Amino acid sequence: MVTACLMPLALAIAQSPPGPNTQMAEQAFKNVRVLKGIPVDQFMATMGFFSASLGETCTDCHSAESGGSWAKYADDNPRKNKARAMIGMMTAINKTYFGGRREITCYSCHRGVERPDVTPSLAELYGPPTLKEPDELREPAAKAADVNQVFDKYIEALGGAGHLAQLTSFAAKGDYQGYQDEKYPVDVFAQAPDRLSTTIHTAAGDSTTTFDGHAGWIAGPATERPVSLLDLTGGDLAGSKLDALVWFPSQIKPALMQWRVAGSRNIDGRPTRMIQGSADGRYPVNFYFDSHTDLLARMVRYDESPVGLNPTQVDYADYREVAGIRMPYRVTVTWLDGKSTTQFSEIRPNASIDAARFQRPGAH
Repeated sequence: MVTACLMPLALAIAQSPPGPNTQMAEQAFKNVRVLKGIPVDQFMATMGFFSASLGETCTDCHSAESGGSWAKYADDNPRKNKARAMIGMMTAINKTYFGGRREITCYSCHRGVERPDVTPSLAELYGPPTLKEPDELREPAAKAADVNQVFDKYIEALGGAGHLAQLTSFAAKGDYQGYQDEKYPVDVFAQAPDRLSTTIHTAAGDSTTTFDGHAGWIAGPATERPVSLLDLTGGDLAGSKLDALVWFPSQIKPALMQWRVAGSRNIDGRPTRMIQGSADGRYPVNFYFDSHTDLLARMVRYDESPVGLNPTQVDYADYREVAGIRMPYRVTVTWLDGKSTTQFSEIRPNASIDAARFQRPGAH
């Protein structure tokens, strides 16, 4: 009991059940037959997993008309029925041969193609090996001194613990650009230790993602997503907390557990040192620190879905000094069905931020 009480808050967030206001997939969408009983954000993440596994877009499995109408996504067609059958097949294989553990997913066979390959590729067999992002905590637990050394160098590279302690908030402006999309103005507001709100001013209206220290949500125009207020749950919620903590770096280490020092890796031709922590005790959060500058270059985290793990990669670059602290002015987020880049033009430290920025829409 004592051990459980001392576990980080991020663990409690990752394992907590959906809140009473969280919409389930079958409440938000029509004609949901298989993926029932999961929150909307997990349902959408599952769609992304399908898309990435088969190398196809949403309309490839639904219909061309669904691209302009959320209601059309409910229409049945042979491909949707095949997908339902494949989910049943995958579940049966895991239950029969792996004791119910999820060892087989859509990606296990499809690997980015519509029809799984049946012939080995000589080019892949004899070509350079593809580096795989570690999605398990495989290394032995690290000594506290080894992990502390990595973070101490990181804190020092940012400007030192003294300067970081003086940063209690910031407001930033810049441009947000999605994958193959135009640029939109963006405003970011952060408040220590773990509040973060990002508003993208799109042509259809504002889209805001917020973590208030406990709960997270995405609010935006109904034309841009199937629900205008999407609660973040599970790994998405834990991920939104991590996104906030990175801006106040002294909070990262105590928020996670089971730390590992996991070797080195090149990112864009630069050597990095990787360490792993965990928010839920099962899946890792991978941090890559530039071996030359000791600055955080990348964070990779994982979110659970009914059909597989969904990775999210966040790259940090273009560090500039703000009030004695080096802060990343470019943040690139890559996930299974999207990619975005935020380029800041201005970061104002210790800005006064209205509490309403972190208030859930409709709350009193």
